[in-house]
Amino acid sequence: MAQLPPGVRLISSFTRDQWCRAFIFVLTFLLYTSFHLSRKPISIVKGELHKHCAPPNEIELNSYKEYAIQIQSVKKLSNESQCGWEPFDKNNYKQLLGALDYSFLCAYAVGMYFSGIIGERLPIRYYLTAGMLASGLFTAMFGLGYFYNIHNLWFYMMAQVTNGLVQTTGWPSVVTCIGNWFGKGRRGLIMGIWNSHTSVGNILGSLIAGYWVSTCWGLSFVVPGVIIACMGIVCFLFLIERKYDPAMQCLLPDRENCTVPLNHNTAVNGEGGNSMSAISFIGALRIPGVIEFSLCLLFAKLVSYTFLFWLPLYITNVEHLDAKKAGDLSTLFDVGGIFGGILAGLVSDRLEKRASTCGVMLSLAAPALYMFSAISKMGLEATIVMLLISGALVNGPYALITTAVSADLGTHKSLKGNSRALSTVTAIIDGTGSVGAALGPLLAGLISPSGWNNVFYMLMVADACALLVSANQTFGAIFLSYQARSAKMDSSSV
Repeated sequence: MAQLPPGVRLISSFTRDQWCRAFIFVLTFLLYTSFHLSRKPISIVKGELHKHCAPPNEIELNSYKEYAIQIQSVKKLSNESQCGWEPFDKNNYKQLLGALDYSFLCAYAVGMYFSGIIGERLPIRYYLTAGMLASGLFTAMFGLGYFYNIHNLWFYMMAQVTNGLVQTTGWPSVVTCIGNWFGKGRRGLIMGIWNSHTSVGNILGSLIAGYWVSTCWGLSFVVPGVIIACMGIVCFLFLIERKYDPAMQCLLPDRENCTVPLNHNTAVNGEGGNSMSAISFIGALRIPGVIEFSLCLLFAKLVSYTFLFWLPLYITNVEHLDAKKAGDLSTLFDVGGIFGGILAGLVSDRLEKRASTCGVMLSLAAPALYMFSAISKMGLEATIVMLLISGALVNGPYALITTAVSADLGTHKSLKGNSRALSTVTAIIDGTGSVGAALGPLLAGLISPSGWNNVFYMLMVADACALLVSANQTFGAIFLSYQARSAKMDSSSV
């Protein structure tokens, strides 16, 4: 009798439950990839919204005359000036572009605190689907300003604010879902791999936006908007919130004859027990480590999002590349972030010390940023190397805190099995981090006119602050562990 092909034997060796875990892993990965994909276009389009139309002072006279003739020969379109897209064609363009970033991120930070609380009380599938459809609408809305020849700053700021608010539905929902399906065993490695959706989304967003940025930058927003809306429909059709959902029972082995009630949105805990009430905001803050890791993420995310929103423009200024090439090159920072997130998860699993892992990477990130600011001016090859290294060290701690650490704290032993705290804890940590994400690009817009070196000094100070908070959490955990051992020894001696 002929044997089954090796591939078929491999597929059949996995249980249906394992296949379902893999499906949820891939699905949530793709869902949040689309979120980051839709956030990236603004950083790519900045170089097109404001063009450096004035020649440098050191240009020779002949070159200047050729430049002037070339500028005069270009027919000025009715919807754009020679220096970019009004109102971003003025000398204060960095402040205006920084205001766009701040509008999105400030709305995101404020909305995140409410999003987790709301998400704990609504079915994740419906909540996430609505958020993705709305995100698609408001992402595309920014690009429609190109097609309808809109030059009002408030239109673009309102598009950013509304998009920032609805995008808060994403992170608490997907982290809660993945936390419900995967236990604490190897959580750091699993979530480190899973969290690469952030970098994958940034890379895809850069490539998609860069494809149209020089010809029709409105499509740089419309296409990502359509993609995230389509993924919202996929979410509605396929997402299963938790392993022990009654609808899931029919997919597991030995459940061929089961029936699913029409209304099965009953809350169950992560172990399949009885429903428990959602935790309050103050109750989540009382979980040991939530405040410390929230503050650490504030500074870590400040650095990461400054790179997210300003790196392509920095490369354009330093390497003198056009918007598309600068956007493509900036993806290397996210490639490094993929490896950094996986490495942080793997090391923290082995050592069983999340805070210490963050501390080590943060201590290396500050010198790496200084080297990047110095070496990036020496040529393209040096820039590529430092983009990879900086991306790994900057995004590693950020990825670890927003995934494995949030999941650990959301299922902390002090909660006594109440898994309904996961979304609220995740929202508090990421919401506080988003405050830093809002401040970073804003400060970069204000500081960059005085020189890019000052921006890097600001980023290094932020990394040092994150390191101090991480060190405080590490020493606090050691102290509590010492107290627990001392109490145990005292009780045993009695």
